[in-house]
Amino acid sequence: MKLLATMLLLPLVVSAAELDLRYATLERIIGEQLFTQEGRHYVRGSKATRCEFAYLEKPHIDAEGSRLRVNARFSGRSALDMFGGCVGLGDSFDLTLTATPGARNGAIVFNDVNVASQKDSYYIRRVRAAMARSIARDFKIEIRDQARTLLASAGELSNFDLSEVRVTPAALVLVIEFKLVVK
Repeated sequence: MKLLATMLLLPLVVSAAELDLRYATLERIIGEQLFTQEGRHYVRGSKATRCEFAYLEKPHIDAEGSRLRVNARFSGRSALDMFGGCVGLGDSFDLTLTATPGARNGAIVFNDVNVASQKDSYYIRRVRAAMARSIARDFKIEIRDQARTLLASAGELSNFDLSEVRVTPAALVLVIEFKLVVK
């Protein structure tokens, strides 16, 4: 009886749920959200701007210690269209992006972004620096919308909060709190 009375006096403790997001699933989500133009994600220009474009393709995601690692192929050109030809800089190369994932407004964001490549040149160094700044500032993976889609058949999702993201060898671990109203 004492135990029951003590339990009734204790405040209710609500713990967060942990969701393991396997890297193959994360690649699929990123593909659906970002690599939407023939498997490419344009970071500058488009397919129509043949002399001024930059895009990533073929992303592969895994872990590097406590950081997320994304290997991808970069192709870009920063040139002038002169007499039907492109005059200027451009290149294609494989790159490795590493970042510490974080949580912001129901989305996964990348902090402390580093972009590296085996190949090196003046153009590639400029691309790597610009890409690191751009990804840290603009990149996000919407998790709230994915959760809402997954749980739509079970009920109505509300009070969703992604509070923490951790990297493990097999998956990103998302710490989430939410309320699911089943009607």
